[in-house]
Amino acid sequence: MKLHTRSQAPREGAAQEMKAPKEPYVTTMDDYLHFLVDSQHVYQVFEEIVRTPELAPEMAVFVDTGLERTGPLETDIEFIVKEYGMVRPSVGEIGALYAKELQDLAAKNKDGVPELICHYYNHYFAHTAGGRMIGKQMSSLLLNKKTLEFYKWDGDLKTIKTDVKGSIEKLAASWSREQKDLCVEQTAAAFQGGGMLNAYLMGMSSPQ
Repeated sequence: MKLHTRSQAPREGAAQEMKAPKEPYVTTMDDYLHFLVDSQHVYQVFEEIVRTPELAPEMAVFVDTGLERTGPLETDIEFIVKEYGMVRPSVGEIGALYAKELQDLAAKNKDGVPELICHYYNHYFAHTAGGRMIGKQMSSLLLNKKTLEFYKWDGDLKTIKTDVKGSIEKLAASWSREQKDLCVEQTAAAFQGGGMLNAYLMGMSSPQ
């Protein structure tokens, strides 16, 4: 009887109970809108940093690369609000925290550039890969297969990515060993920043 669970044999059961599988979470339009609003806030901070010479002059090469997402996201947010009769939410804690992290790195001036580059590369390039897959899923689930502007780029995306990657490699070639290590050490934080934003799609509205 010990091989039974407590629910099967209340007095003698000792086997571990098997947990019933949870139903997979279904993303709502509200979740997605929050994700888009917070994503825009983070991209806006990236774009402000590269356009502000006194913060990170070396990052001026990333102005108007073609990867910018703030404008397309504004179009998408306005579309969803109008089309689905929704109220535009304020930037949430998730987006605000990650944006603040980026601003703090920028405030370190030159010492923060290698770390910022790690976040920049991982955030923008992840969106061109896994981010596009998420976009397709949300399109089918919530938007009747409409592709948002967030997932479109002016020009050939492959060429844009190649050019930006070349600029990053050229910049990194001038770094010391210590600066290169600083860049690499930010990888986990960069993944976490993007992951926190994706948490909205699982119904989570605050960092875990």
